[in-house]
Formats: sequence, C-alpha cells, structure tokens
Amino acid sequence: MSESTRRMQGLADSTRTMLEADAASAALGIEVTEAVDGRAVARMTVTEHMVNGHDIAHGGYLFLFADTTFAAACNSHGPVTVASGAEISFVTSARLGDELVATAEQRTSFGRNGIYDVTVHRDAPAGREVVAEFRGRSRTIDRSRD
Repeated sequence: MSESTRRMQGLADSTRTMLEADAASAALGIEVTEAVDGRAVARMTVTEHMVNGHDIAHGGYLFLFADTTFAAACNSHGPVTVASGAEISFVTSARLGDELVATAEQRTSFGRNGIYDVTVHRDAPAGREVVAEFRGRSRTIDRSRD
C-alpha cells in the first residue's frame, strides 16, 4: 500500500476526491488525516516560506490551513460543499518549525447550510496550546447549475 493511499484511508470518498485536486493545500504540505461525519483533523508544519517580517507564521497561511480542514469536514458528508463565509481569531503566534494540528467539527446544519468550528493548536511543554480559532459557514451547492 502506498504512503498516499495509507494517509487517505481515514477520509470520506468525497473529501478524498476534493483533496486529490487541491494543489494549494498539497503545496503547503497540509495532510488531512481524518475526515468523516462532519469532523476532520489535519497537520501542517510552519516552513520558512510561511514566516512573515515579524518572524512569525503569516496569518494567511494559518487561515488557509484552518480553511482546508473546514473544507474536509464539510465535504465529508458527500455533496459538494463550499464556504459561504469564515472568520479567524489569532490567539498566539506560530513560529518556524511548529507542527500544527487543526480539528474541525460541525456545530449545526440547516437546509443546505452549516456552521463549523476549527481549532488550530500545537503541542507545547505545558500541553496543548491554541494558536487560532476559526468559524466557517458552509453551503452545499448543486454542481449541475454551475
């Protein structure tokens, strides 16, 4: 079994299909390790290309990481689902070399809409340290109308 096949085993088919075509997340080394039933977990290491002029991770990369995890959770239900909006609160800085973990969980769904929360954290000597909190709003779309 190949490494990429092994990594994709914990994913819903719909999420796997989406991620296989996601060049942006792949280029950043984002690895989604779980995505099923409205929940997803992903990992990313902060690289030198993600650090800004303050020597901390650029917020845009943290947003993208959380957004990818959100997308994996949304699409784990099956129908094609996109973001209708999102916001992020940065709790503390991430730094070069930090191994980050994002966990997305569906909070509610109504009609074709959903609300998901994503926590981005790193493991620290004192325990889990939250880096950012992200809230995404989703919308299931009808691909035949695109």
